[in-house]
Amino acid sequence: MQDASEQHPIQFFTATILEWKHLLKPDKYKNIIIESLRYLTVKKRAEVFSFVIMPNHIHLIWRMGENSKRENVQRDFLKFTSQQIIKDLKKNHPLVLEKFKTDAKDHAYQVWERNALSVDIHSRKVLEQKLDYIHNNPLQEKWNLVKQAEDYMYSSIRFYENESREWDFLKRYENEI
Repeated sequence: MQDASEQHPIQFFTATILEWKHLLKPDKYKNIIIESLRYLTVKKRAEVFSFVIMPNHIHLIWRMGENSKRENVQRDFLKFTSQQIIKDLKKNHPLVLEKFKTDAKDHAYQVWERNALSVDIHSRKVLEQKLDYIHNNPLQEKWNLVKQAEDYMYSSIRFYENESREWDFLKRYENEI
């Protein structure tokens, strides 16, 4: 086992749906993301400290597992979630799927924007700023999804505020940085 100085850094990660479309409004697509995060933690490819799933983007605070490369985990996470969403769109919403058609040579549809943001976090202060940003994202005026952050289901806030275990893949950050 690596000691803390040898571990991958904790990162703030943001991925956005193609052209900022509100594809993640349905809970079934949010649940695909949740199950993928759960899988990554079970397989020890990543540790997830915080998340929010918004209508057209996601934010995470996570760290890659000891034997995992950031690029591979991010690629696999985005590829798997997009494949699952496309599969559902083909079956249930073919007209919506057409909005994600691409001219790329290696795939017919694109769900996520290219070049997701990934920023290393090296201090507890910055991590806590990002955590507050993530947890307050649903309250922003442009979203206004809930009146209180704790009321937004697809966020890690209740894990921190009420020690809720509904998202069993989450890990607390306090002893990590």
